[in-house]
Amino acid sequence: MWLILYSCLLLSCNYISVVLMARSGTCKLQGHFKLNGMSQDGDFLIGGLFEVQYLKAFAELSFRTEPKLPHCELFYMTGFQQAQTMVFAINEINNNPNLLPNITLGYQIYDNCLRLGVAFRGATALVSGTEETVFDLNCKGPPPVIGIIGDPGSTHSIAISSVLGLFRLPMISYYATCSCLSDRKKYPSFFRTIPSDAFQVWAMIQILRHFGWTWVGLLYSDDDYGINAAQSFHQDVQQFGGCVAFSEILPNDNNHKEIQRIVGVIQGSTANVVVVFSTSSYLLPVVDEMLLKNVTGRQWIASEAWATSPVLLAQRFKSVLGGTLGIAIRRGEIQGLGNFLLCIRPDNNSQNNMVRIFWENVFGCNFDTEGREGGEICSGQEDLSNTDTPYTDVSELRASYNVYKAVYALAHALHGLMKCEEGSGPFSGNSCADKINLKPWQLVHYLQKVNFTTAFGDHVSFDKNGDALAVYDVLSWQPSSDGSIVVRTVGVVNEGAATGKVLTLDEEAIYWNFETNKPPRSVCSESCPPGTRRATRKGLPVCCFDCLPCADGEISNTTDATECIACPNDFWSNPVKDHCIPKEVEFLSYGEPLGISLTTVALLGTCFCALVIVIFAHYRKTPVVRSNNSELSFLLLLSLKLCFLCVLLFIGQPQLWTCQLRHAVFGISFVLCVSSILVKTMVVIAVFKSSLPEGKSAMKWFGAAQQRCTVLVLTALQVVICAIWLLTASPTPHKNSQYIRSIIVYECAIGSVAGFSMLLGYIGLLAAVSFLLAFLARNLPDNFNEAKFITFSMLIFCAVWIAFVPAYVSSPGKYAVAVEIFAILASSFGLLVAIFAPKCYIIILHPERNTKKAIMGRATQNK
Repeated sequence: MWLILYSCLLLSCNYISVVLMARSGTCKLQGHFKLNGMSQDGDFLIGGLFEVQYLKAFAELSFRTEPKLPHCELFYMTGFQQAQTMVFAINEINNNPNLLPNITLGYQIYDNCLRLGVAFRGATALVSGTEETVFDLNCKGPPPVIGIIGDPGSTHSIAISSVLGLFRLPMISYYATCSCLSDRKKYPSFFRTIPSDAFQVWAMIQILRHFGWTWVGLLYSDDDYGINAAQSFHQDVQQFGGCVAFSEILPNDNNHKEIQRIVGVIQGSTANVVVVFSTSSYLLPVVDEMLLKNVTGRQWIASEAWATSPVLLAQRFKSVLGGTLGIAIRRGEIQGLGNFLLCIRPDNNSQNNMVRIFWENVFGCNFDTEGREGGEICSGQEDLSNTDTPYTDVSELRASYNVYKAVYALAHALHGLMKCEEGSGPFSGNSCADKINLKPWQLVHYLQKVNFTTAFGDHVSFDKNGDALAVYDVLSWQPSSDGSIVVRTVGVVNEGAATGKVLTLDEEAIYWNFETNKPPRSVCSESCPPGTRRATRKGLPVCCFDCLPCADGEISNTTDATECIACPNDFWSNPVKDHCIPKEVEFLSYGEPLGISLTTVALLGTCFCALVIVIFAHYRKTPVVRSNNSELSFLLLLSLKLCFLCVLLFIGQPQLWTCQLRHAVFGISFVLCVSSILVKTMVVIAVFKSSLPEGKSAMKWFGAAQQRCTVLVLTALQVVICAIWLLTASPTPHKNSQYIRSIIVYECAIGSVAGFSMLLGYIGLLAAVSFLLAFLARNLPDNFNEAKFITFSMLIFCAVWIAFVPAYVSSPGKYAVAVEIFAILASSFGLLVAIFAPKCYIIILHPERNTKKAIMGRATQNK
């Protein structure tokens, strides 16, 4: 808000000044700023804003007098090297016949003293110029500079670009990384050769993802740089599945209690990795406090603002900061820069005093001896090659390399503008820019399309937001032989890598400040293995979770799965729940013990029936066989044999034809059996009645033809029921998972419950009638005791099938089939034993009783 008010106040004052001066026909500067700087004339001037000195002394404010200008102290050698790199690049371009031929570039560079007020004054001076009076321009026209290289600070760039953007004056920062500056609507003429914080955060996320660090702490400075970077980090870290264990703002006022609290948070957190978006000045008090309390064992991730800071590379910080991984601006090489830096000499121009201030700081001398006690006089011929300062160190050109690229970007844009031919220009009517009275917005157009490669091999271009291609070096802080900390490049993060590999690391070259000499683990909860899913703990971030095993029938085949996946219908989860396997198919097979047992019993029953048939056929002329209606006995034995054999249709994998036949054959066979017993019972009663005087005509209704016809009609009715059932709702093979979800029970679906009920009901009706008739005839004479055998057999039959219904309904899967088979076998054996066992006993073991006399004798005796 204060930036907006400041800008509005400045514009209002300028407007009032313009109105007042327009009456006189001249434009005058309303104030003169005392700024440290250096300059050189040329056909076109390029402005520069650099951090060369630090504002240490503040002037006292008073509302009664005009405030004094601030006094800048504490010379920054690296900042001065960056300013000299701009001078070197301009001189190199001027000597290049292929770039801007016949055009000389000049420069005007100012020191911002690391304060917004000073930086804003410098930017104003670059835009308005320093001439006291301008005639005949009505306070309008192009600014003295065609563009500005700088400012390095994000906060400064925001304020300055807000004003310069109104005039579309291009500004190329080499160090401002705030992602907010990518807003083209707010900052239409802002460019930068350093990636924004959004890309810086993206680069850090690549490192965190590579090492599996999902539980990290966050520290950030209380300024535009730190706040915007922290916001972007919070959003991006969640997208890759990470969480922020703690997020703390580093105080800018060295508040000791606040620093102690932050160190306590770091010490108490389970996060072993701490990400810091800050400059070294914010972080230094926290590191000092951690060193005092011996808080070690943390893996630091440094943003580019402090990844190469010499302040924190001191030997005493090795236990705390050793092994730090950081991302830094892409290092470059500039041929000839080292020699150029050694060749500068001061002059006496009051407007070009930056070199003189540098000379005084390096050699401790003074060009103005007045007021300096014991000071030496600078000759200007001192040898810089004998000094060891960051200014002369060109081994790690990072920010300076960005300055170099920024100057060349502006030069290439101007070169493209100058090469324009009328009629083929990019502006309205295919016109070109006015090459004498250059408009800033026209240069912005060409700057947006800049595309060139530096001598070092780096590609330079800008996206639609004015951002450069994101390329970072990955640094490792390692101990040197003398015990200090040195920074080594161990990898690259390249957004536009041709190989498609975003992060490239030499892990063997990384130093880990841990006893294991391996990357630390930094997770709130260990990864959930396949076969489990993550369940977030209540009240904690999503990275803190429990691993719950997947339910039966569900799997997870990835690490840290949030949900388990249900297996397809015919599949089930394996024991460890990490992949689906085909479900076990279950049916009553011939190979299992139960199937073998039932098959054996069924075949034994068939053999017994065949044996009885052979016995009855061999003794067909004996009284026992003849007196019990041999024809119906053979028919009954044949039907019982079919009942035993139909069991084989119930065993084995269900097929369509077996499903259709099993119940049909079963139903018809049992109806044939029961109807034979029913007719047999009726014949016994008719025979007894015919022996009485009043019932002599009873047998004429039960002759052989009538017996066959009755059995045929009763059986035909069951055939009709089966036919209707098969035609309307035929039984089919069915895979049933309702009984046990992990097993497919291969069974025969009955198709129609009504059809199956009618089949069983009809058999039950015939059995009930047979049992009733046999029960009523149970008191016949012994020679007609067939009724007692039939009664007993029907009693067994009805008991078995009454018990079958609940047992069948309650039995799952193949056991329901086994129950049905058991009922068939039990009822068949009951009929076979109850009816035919006594006869075979007499025929085989007591042939003396198998005579007509013996049978008739017992009948006479009973009389």
